[in-house]
Amino acid sequence: MGTVLGAMRNVRWHELQHAYGSASQVPGVLSRIAWGDAPTSDEALSDLERWISTPPVFDSTAATVPFLWELAATDTVRDRAGVLDLLATILAAGNAEHPAWTRAAHDAVAAGRATAARLAAAPDTPEAGGHSPARTVRAAATRLLAAIDRHACPACPGLPPRGAQVR
Repeated sequence: MGTVLGAMRNVRWHELQHAYGSASQVPGVLSRIAWGDAPTSDEALSDLERWISTPPVFDSTAATVPFLWELAATDTVRDRAGVLDLLATILAAGNAEHPAWTRAAHDAVAAGRATAARLAAAPDTPEAGGHSPARTVRAAATRLLAAIDRHACPACPGLPPRGAQVR
């Protein structure tokens, strides 16, 4: 198994755009989410949300989503629930001028459905003081799973319900 975010080097980030220009900074922000202390990670997650999903999605959004799924599934990431909430925000966002970007971003979020289901079913492991990071992740994953299963938008017509078996 490779390192967390190891495949980022395979994306041509400098050719992609986010809300404020080139997406060449996205790998650094993803790294700050993965390995930063709490304030650094929180700031990076907030930056990424503004760059790739608020209000429209961009061509960099679909490229970023697989790495967000990787972060959500990595126990050492500080704000896994925040990462899952960002995935839900991406699923709810769109770009009327670029429906293909919207479809690609939504498909990338839906492709992680199995991860959301696994995280939603994770056991509760409270820490000292009763706080349970797993409970927070489980709640965010459950919300995202429901959003994936009921997703419908003009850019994604004709998709079978995400929870349905395709034969």
